[in-house]
Amino acid sequence: MKEPISKYVSGLRDRQKAETRDQILRAVGRKLEDGAVEDVTYSEIASEAGVGERTVYRHFPTREALMGAFWAWLQTEALAPHRPSKVRVREAVRTQIDGLRPMRILVATDAWEPQVNGVVRTLTRVIAEMREMGHTVEVISPDQFKTFPLPTYAEIKVAVGAYEPVQEKFKSFEPEAIHIATEGPIGLAARRICVEWKLPFTTSYHTRFPEYVSARLPLPLAAGYAYMRWFHKPSGRLMVATPTMRDELEQHGFHNITPWSRGVDTIQFHPRREDEPDVYANLKRPIFLSVGRVAVEKNIEAFLSLDLPGTKVVVGDGPQKEDLRLKYPDAVFTGAKFGEELAAHFSCADVFVFPSLTDTFGLVILEAMATGSPVAAYPAPGPIDIIPGSNAGVLAATATEGLREACIEALKLDRAVVRKFAEGFSWRACAEDFVRNLQPYPEPQKTRFWRRLRRLARVRRRRPEAA
Repeated sequence: MKEPISKYVSGLRDRQKAETRDQILRAVGRKLEDGAVEDVTYSEIASEAGVGERTVYRHFPTREALMGAFWAWLQTEALAPHRPSKVRVREAVRTQIDGLRPMRILVATDAWEPQVNGVVRTLTRVIAEMREMGHTVEVISPDQFKTFPLPTYAEIKVAVGAYEPVQEKFKSFEPEAIHIATEGPIGLAARRICVEWKLPFTTSYHTRFPEYVSARLPLPLAAGYAYMRWFHKPSGRLMVATPTMRDELEQHGFHNITPWSRGVDTIQFHPRREDEPDVYANLKRPIFLSVGRVAVEKNIEAFLSLDLPGTKVVVGDGPQKEDLRLKYPDAVFTGAKFGEELAAHFSCADVFVFPSLTDTFGLVILEAMATGSPVAAYPAPGPIDIIPGSNAGVLAATATEGLREACIEALKLDRAVVRKFAEGFSWRACAEDFVRNLQPYPEPQKTRFWRRLRRLARVRRRRPEAA
């Protein structure tokens, strides 16, 4: 009988913690209706919430953690149809970045060119848009360090000795807002600096890292999620691409989650024109296309093993390519494609097939749709948020069955309707969402901090001379 009682007590304690947390966040909302963010103290919040000040600190040890949790909670509350009154709070609050004023933004990422994946395409496009919006953006990426190839995936380069160089970049750039995009060595170095210097920062969840590691190494999912929770815990906001991914991460114990959707270049990715050649002219129709890294976590073999008419085409490189080429000789492997050539492979295909179960969004889905190619996919995070109700794709019955049927059904979809759906996604809107999600250092504290750091550096330089 002891175990059921223990579980009951543990569940009751968790519910009480959640209720206290909501109670505090509601108090923050009430206080912010009457004043600016920087005017609200922990003691005032505690008094408004009817709890002890120590309780507020226990739930939110820093102001950045408190405000990050509040903005994420507020968005959830405001969007809930049964709580329309909560919208009033959001309209009454003005953050430091309302109006998207120009800022110095630092982005730390382990994924960067020449890597070819959705993370890199998202970051490069969003950074380009932010610069056009007037922001000054500094990128810390692997090409600035000594690197070694990632075991089992040589195309990805891992930075070595990143901490001190990253620290120097922080000092020289003096960022107003910091975003850590990945959980690798560069992300770890940037996270350590932010925690040690008590700088607010945001993070994003681009790859289902625990599933990725579990697919390659004999490690349980729980170990991967424990690391990810630890990494993202100090973040003021954890940006995710889809509601499904948000719900999944919440179930794994993540907090301060906020939405950040994606965009697509509808100029580069366009339907095939009459004067453009068919890149599959010599192949039997229909053409079923898959684009992405040819690696185990992308589940490409689930696509190649389908009994489909016509021809299966795989665009991309990766560690599984040669093995799969030998195993499926009837399939066509083109290697990686870029720019207009990649767009042509999308636009000339009859159906784009997305078999991955580990992506958080799947940018290639939107790129295929922008060319008019309908999509067939498993009901995983990304496809399940994009495809239902779009008339631009078909989902399989389950995460393991029904992909063949989805491919055949997708052939019947109107390509003009598919293109129209993709036109609703904009990179500028994606960049504006990103900037709104940032956690900039408040102006007075920011100025004092960097001035103090410069003064300390000058003192340290003088000491050896005096000796």
